[in-house]
Amino acid sequence: MSPQATIILASTSHYRAALLRRLLEHFEQAAPGTDEFAIEREAPAVRAARLAEAKARAVAATRPGAVVIGSDQVADLEGTVLDKPVTVHAAHKQLAVSSGREVVFHTAVCVVDLRGDATTHVDETRVRFRELSTEDITRYVERERPLDCAGSFKCEGLGIALFERIDNEDPTALIGLPLIATARLLRQAGVVLP
Repeated sequence: MSPQATIILASTSHYRAALLRRLLEHFEQAAPGTDEFAIEREAPAVRAARLAEAKARAVAATRPGAVVIGSDQVADLEGTVLDKPVTVHAAHKQLAVSSGREVVFHTAVCVVDLRGDATTHVDETRVRFRELSTEDITRYVERERPLDCAGSFKCEGLGIALFERIDNEDPTALIGLPLIATARLLRQAGVVLP
């Protein structure tokens, strides 16, 4: 890859940017402006992969000569998608329904290389919530305000106290960007990493 090639994260998420800084010193961020619509009966992992690629391709179309990274995460509770709650009420409701149950998080990353070829990976993380009382949920939501997080928690913060177990191959995936796969896809795109 040319030393002048730009790397762009197709996201304005400060969570994803903080993760990507573990791998790269220099990259840009750009809002992809994609519509994150759901397709009826679309599997959660397929939705995550589709949206990650759509975000990466949207930015790549406006920035030729750049390597672009897109990512998306879909939380699945027994077939029901848990989107970002946006409101305190919705966060309470999501956490109450997740109490004592397993939620599967499908976190996709897509890298569009300098030729415009896209490669995608989807990581699966299984989170088992402990039994949560109404008071537990209220205290948590008031303290951490996880309104912009799928599933209504921040595992890198106090949200870790909500769980009995997390099963995955890449601990960064649950935060929003699976770095092991991202590093592999970036190397495949010609980006030099340790």
